[in-house]
Amino acid sequence: VGADLATSVFGADGTGVGIALIDSGIEQLSDLGKNVVYRTSLIGGNPGDAYGHGDHVGGILAGYGAKSSGLQSTYLVRGIAPNANIVSLRVLNGAGVGTDSAVIAAIGEAVLLKNLYNIRVINLSLGRPVTTSYTKDPLCWAVRAAWEMGIVVVVAAGNDGRDNSLGTSGYGTITAPGNSPFVITVGAMNTVGTLTGTDDKIASYSSKGPTSIDQIVKPDLVAPGNRIISLYQGTAWLASTYPANEVAQSVYSTKSSIASPDYFVLSGTSMATPMVAGAAALMIQQNPSLTPDQVKARLMKTATKFAPGIST
Repeated sequence: VGADLATSVFGADGTGVGIALIDSGIEQLSDLGKNVVYRTSLIGGNPGDAYGHGDHVGGILAGYGAKSSGLQSTYLVRGIAPNANIVSLRVLNGAGVGTDSAVIAAIGEAVLLKNLYNIRVINLSLGRPVTTSYTKDPLCWAVRAAWEMGIVVVVAAGNDGRDNSLGTSGYGTITAPGNSPFVITVGAMNTVGTLTGTDDKIASYSSKGPTSIDQIVKPDLVAPGNRIISLYQGTAWLASTYPANEVAQSVYSTKSSIASPDYFVLSGTSMATPMVAGAAALMIQQNPSLTPDQVKARLMKTATKFAPGIST
């Protein structure tokens, strides 16, 4: 996605920009620890990540590759904005389940902390089915309020693109609050493991628009979301349930002293969302006066336009 060039050519690495990560929490992992400036849990208990999702998303946002420095820099496992400040607001439990009320409370917390940590971006790699118009949905009201306070809200489109239960071939499956026009809704693409964009495909699981009830064109963007390598937390639910997703140490390090894996592979619009949220942080670092509307418009206007295939 060019984040390495943003850093090496333009010096954009997210410095000074706060990103609120509303997810399953974050552990103080070596690849992310110095970036986490605030952690709390909106569901009780500690702010750590018992599920493993928040760590993975956080690594895509701002991991700085401390555990992958054994090979040449082209293989460094780093995030989009590796010097951004992360404000972690835990709303999902150890099984990745949460409530509207906790997410709404976390969005409100991010707004309250906006000036203290310069929170300019919220990452919501979560969602639930659309049940009413975005004009009546409290979750959509909350993201709109944050947007109007000057915070770019980036939301996962959902992973229901294969759902044909209503005979729609997966269309109309965007989840809330990604159905709100006041957010950047992100779908997932499959890079097919290459750097060129000519063979890119939309991931088959990526939810498709238009939105249910309101018929809004979504998603706004797609970003790499298939088989993304990011942070691993060995005691988390995802790691213990899917041990085959551990990344072999030989992929990222030549240090034989490393005793356990440091990275994990996951796929989903949850992984694509921080790609865009991180890009928004880089843009805001370069031009702090940008409004959420301007960030969204520039990202959409400059995105590569192509007629994608659908991956299996």
